[in-house]
Amino acid sequence: MEKLRLSDDEWRKRLSPDEFRVLRQHGTEAPWGGCFLGTKEPGTYVCAGCGNPLFKSGEKFESGTGWPSFTQPVSGDAVSEYEDRTYGMTRTEVRCARCEGHLGHVFPDGPPPTGLRYCINSVSMKHVPEGAPIPLVEA
Repeated sequence: MEKLRLSDDEWRKRLSPDEFRVLRQHGTEAPWGGCFLGTKEPGTYVCAGCGNPLFKSGEKFESGTGWPSFTQPVSGDAVSEYEDRTYGMTRTEVRCARCEGHLGHVFPDGPPPTGLRYCINSVSMKHVPEGAPIPLVEA
């Protein structure tokens, strides 16, 4: 997969202020406020920054945490993981593997079959309905 590398100025032109804050500055949205929290429509969740496919709707579950949660990404190379030691704790940060946009974190307390909970900010994703083409953003 070809990486999408843009300057902060280019990202600011492409993203909303909230998208920029979360995707590029590793921010988070308030719990229970994201637009994808209760959605169940079939399709694929893609990166709001670059269109990279991230999660299938069938992997989404209600975790009770206030953020959309998924059991696994669409493929092994859809996301990348990094150790995050901010706020006095150690967590695993999840980023888009294509543009390195911050998506959220993954925790080992999810349901079977993976036992993982990918806790993802709604603002970092867009939903593409099942059967619709997935448009990748070009540099």
